[in-house]
Amino acid sequence: MSSTITKLNAPLTQAFDSQPSSELQLIPTPTLNTLTQQLAGFDTLTSALEYAAEGITGYNFYDAKGNLRSILPYSTLRQNARIFAQRLFGFGLSRGGRVAIIADTSPEFVELFFACRYAGLVPFAMPIPVNLGSHAIYVQQLRGMLESSQASIALANIDYINFLEEAAGETTCIQWVGTPEKLSELPAMDVEPLPNYPDETAYLQFTSGSTRTPRGVVITERALMCNLQGIVCNGLEIKPDDRSASWLPFYHDMGLVGLVLAPMVTQISVDYLATRDFAIRPLQWLRLISRNRCTVAFSQPFGLKLCTLRVRESDLEDLNLSSWRAAGIGAEMIRPETLRNFAEKFASAGFDENAFLPCYGLAESTLAVTFSKIGKGCRSIQVDSKALIDKRMAVRLQADGRKQNEFVNCGRPLPGHTVKIVDEDGQQLSEMMVGSVLVHGDSVMKGYYNNLEETKKALKSGNWLDTGDIGFLFEGDLFITGRRTDVIIVNGRNIRAQDIEELAEQQPEVRSREASAFGVNDEDGTTTIVLVIECRLTSVTERQSLTTRLQQLVYMAFGVNSIVELVPPHTLPRTSSGKLSRFAARQGYIQRANLAGQLSFVELGDR
Repeated sequence: MSSTITKLNAPLTQAFDSQPSSELQLIPTPTLNTLTQQLAGFDTLTSALEYAAEGITGYNFYDAKGNLRSILPYSTLRQNARIFAQRLFGFGLSRGGRVAIIADTSPEFVELFFACRYAGLVPFAMPIPVNLGSHAIYVQQLRGMLESSQASIALANIDYINFLEEAAGETTCIQWVGTPEKLSELPAMDVEPLPNYPDETAYLQFTSGSTRTPRGVVITERALMCNLQGIVCNGLEIKPDDRSASWLPFYHDMGLVGLVLAPMVTQISVDYLATRDFAIRPLQWLRLISRNRCTVAFSQPFGLKLCTLRVRESDLEDLNLSSWRAAGIGAEMIRPETLRNFAEKFASAGFDENAFLPCYGLAESTLAVTFSKIGKGCRSIQVDSKALIDKRMAVRLQADGRKQNEFVNCGRPLPGHTVKIVDEDGQQLSEMMVGSVLVHGDSVMKGYYNNLEETKKALKSGNWLDTGDIGFLFEGDLFITGRRTDVIIVNGRNIRAQDIEELAEQQPEVRSREASAFGVNDEDGTTTIVLVIECRLTSVTERQSLTTRLQQLVYMAFGVNSIVELVPPHTLPRTSSGKLSRFAARQGYIQRANLAGQLSFVELGDR
């Protein structure tokens, strides 16, 4: 088993004082390397790994209690990946054949991912189940990825192999399903690893499916190395004494590109906490940053919110977050109050609010598109809500008392990339006008694998990527106001779903991130706003009171009527990365409403 090799090749000594004492314990890979740092000049992932393997840094994996459970120096990663590659050669797959890997936070996933590249194969990461009650949905999701990718091999560790075998059982493309241990038992072919080339596909990145069915984004080695260079040189300004910490899932683009591949191509060490362990006790992530003096750590906004809500004041005394110089924020809408609350909560633990580093990106552009200026913190502007809705214009507030929206500055495009804002006819808009965000640059995908129709929708003339997001430019910086599919058009007015959800989340009966707003069409074409809220109230009177209050708030804020549906906890669907899926929430509501006879006709397509 590869993880056994990892441990046998790792240096053993006493670890942290907080860990259980024993005669021999792992220590994490060091921060300072013996190798001269190189940030650019690599053509492919394997060439970057060949260089990183000459040093002593690498990956470190921690358990739910914060104990170091396994290390994977880049030198060992290179060795183990090559061994796995020799076994993959035995399947006789054509160059570019797809290999599916369920991406648990483990050394085995990273080894298998790089093994595919050494064998000339194309890996892609598949999610682990979001919760234990979604067996059928999870298997269906895996099956869809296997079929759309036409994968030949599928791998998972022992915890998830039953799910994978069930999903693969109804596909015709899969030749072999197994665990890393089973792969290790296969004969190794005496074949030298194949060289990779910049224009080859490095991997597929499946989108999270927050608005529609996940699609496999084709990322070339050239696009990946371009994006990584922009991230580490221009976005993060990585230095030899930097160290990362992450809880982000390996199947998410920010987790894979930003916190697995970026550390490797810069030869720095990184400390991992599994996503499920972070969700239970986010304090452990902060302890990793504090204990190992990490300098670079990214999170989605809801991760910061979890830390703010769940970390006790008494825990702050043992934290020292002063080393954290790049607190990257992205992957979903960034609400300024989330960052302010986090900064206020952890100021006493040494967190500097200037460390906040808002950025914008998406899988279709490999990962990053824009970065705000490092060391400057979160900058935002307030705009008039009425002008935003009625004129699609970001008008900065000049007087107090008017309704306002606050948007975070996501910074400027990486070198070699351009962002423009266009209207519904594709015409470029001037500064402060709100429209669709388009991106051009060397990091943009080749397309969606085996999906020409969706590729044509996303890639416009001149290879401009339609991100599906809405925003505006101000003084060269990008501000995101929402997703186009999250804008509800009622009587010609554009109403952001996020604004409606925020009204609900301000109510004491509604916990944060438990509301989803969207529009549905009646048979006469009329659009109705629907607000679905997870609610723990059991009293009929209290539930009716909350429903009526929310309908009144929506009407007062936007001048439109709405339907409010209260549902039990854990009803609202989420994507594999933890984001609320409005598309799936809308489909669920439509099904419930039709079953109840409340709707005579609604449009089931993606809006």
